[in-house]
Amino acid sequence: MTIIRSVVLFVLAAVAEIGGAWLVWQGVREHRGLLWIGAGVAALGAYGFVATLQPDADFGRILAAYGGVFVAGSLGWAMAFDRFRPDRYDLAGAAICLLGVAVIMYAPRS
Repeated sequence: MTIIRSVVLFVLAAVAEIGGAWLVWQGVREHRGLLWIGAGVAALGAYGFVATLQPDADFGRILAAYGGVFVAGSLGWAMAFDRFRPDRYDLAGAAICLLGVAVIMYAPRS
């Protein structure tokens, strides 16, 4: 159950951070305005809070592992919202990052 909770929290953190950054990008680069920027800032703040809910207490481990989730999540977000089509190297890199997440977070420790 702890692993499932951790994975769900990583997904929520990724949606908040990547979505927040995307909203800021849309507000600034695509000239959609302050409402988009404000929503992005709020989502980025939510990301910071969600990360604190991870069951592991080691900040460095959480953020290191989250980096892999961020990489894979960013490609997924780009596919869903920006019509980006990753090539096999993008997909291989994301898979390697997710493997790193699994090793960092869920390997048995004494």
